[in-house]
Amino acid sequence: MNRFEGPLRWLKFAWLNTLRNRRRSAVTVTIAALGTAAIVLAGGFALYTYESLAQASARATGHLVIARPGQFSGDEETPLQHGLEGADALRRQLLADAEVRHVLPRIEFQGLVSNGDKSTIMMAVGIDPDAEFAIKGPFLTLHAGRMPTSGERGRVALGQGLARTLRAAPGSGLTLLATTADGALNAIDVSVAAVVGTGIPEIDQRLVYTDLATAGQLLASTRLSSLGVFLSSMAATAGARERLAPALPGLEVRSWLDQAPFYRSVRELYNRIFGALGLVIGVIVVFTVANAMAMSIVERTREVGTLRALGTLPAQLVRSFALEGLVLGGLGALAGALLALSTSLGLLLFPVQMPPPPGRSDGYPLQVAIDPALYGATLVAIVLLSMLASAGAARRTVGRPIVDALAHT
Repeated sequence: MNRFEGPLRWLKFAWLNTLRNRRRSAVTVTIAALGTAAIVLAGGFALYTYESLAQASARATGHLVIARPGQFSGDEETPLQHGLEGADALRRQLLADAEVRHVLPRIEFQGLVSNGDKSTIMMAVGIDPDAEFAIKGPFLTLHAGRMPTSGERGRVALGQGLARTLRAAPGSGLTLLATTADGALNAIDVSVAAVVGTGIPEIDQRLVYTDLATAGQLLASTRLSSLGVFLSSMAATAGARERLAPALPGLEVRSWLDQAPFYRSVRELYNRIFGALGLVIGVIVVFTVANAMAMSIVERTREVGTLRALGTLPAQLVRSFALEGLVLGGLGALAGALLALSTSLGLLLFPVQMPPPPGRSDGYPLQVAIDPALYGATLVAIVLLSMLASAGAARRTVGRPIVDALAHT
């Protein structure tokens, strides 16, 4: 006899037994399917959210951020007090690493921006426009004008809220005022090239992007605030940090995760929410399968007694009922996985726009990540829970004395 013939025979018996009450089996399979789909869709949505927030954080700062330790503390008496010197040589050193793709310089400073009639606080960033705007991609929206290029000096991009406050549009002239690295007050005239949006109103109310040369002229310094290091992939972050940090004495190397408190908060919150959701759904599936199997076993008590009288061992009967749970849970899990997969693909073909979350001004597309590990873990969990529920429900009846079981009505 083939070694697989015995297990397959028991599995066939389990399948036939589930068909004895098709309505009850269909309800059980449906609930298992809905539970599986709910877990997979919720988990996929959380994974998509994590990935999107991680990408946004990494593109905003770089996979790694290199600066002097005092720069990260934000405690400066004058602008660029803790700025980087000799940045060109440092960039060449970083680009020699095989995982490093881009090294972008940044000058961060605060001051005032004026249209002649009205002044307001700005949070400005001096950048290399060509590289910076290309890397930000979909995480920076152009609302008006065109993005300034690296060859244009004195051309700035304003946040949408700041442009509204100053009544500025592409072509408007503004004046930037800031304290120089020596503590003096300096001003420079610029023109608006573009109006942009980050999707975060608080940032858009103060944001000014300018080129490095203009920022350096305004602050009267050749120093940089930091260097953003962009790697070949997110997964390379930890390894690159371990390699680069020892070669940069006197400097601090932080990862994008260190600079992303919002990402960490959202991830922690979602883990708790969806963890509780998965637990509730798991309990529902267990009780549903256990209830269905308990009703089936009670109806077959005399049959169980007959099988015991013919010499069938209790362990064999428990295994048989566990296989029925496997069939019901397995069918439900597969149906739920197919439902979740079709829903995920449907959202790609027919996009659904979500409203802006708290603290943001832009909505986002509703998408669900298709993660094989999540699908596999959910299917295995549902099947195991169904088998355990069935086995637990069968133990009491199977353990009854044979005479009592045969006399059951």
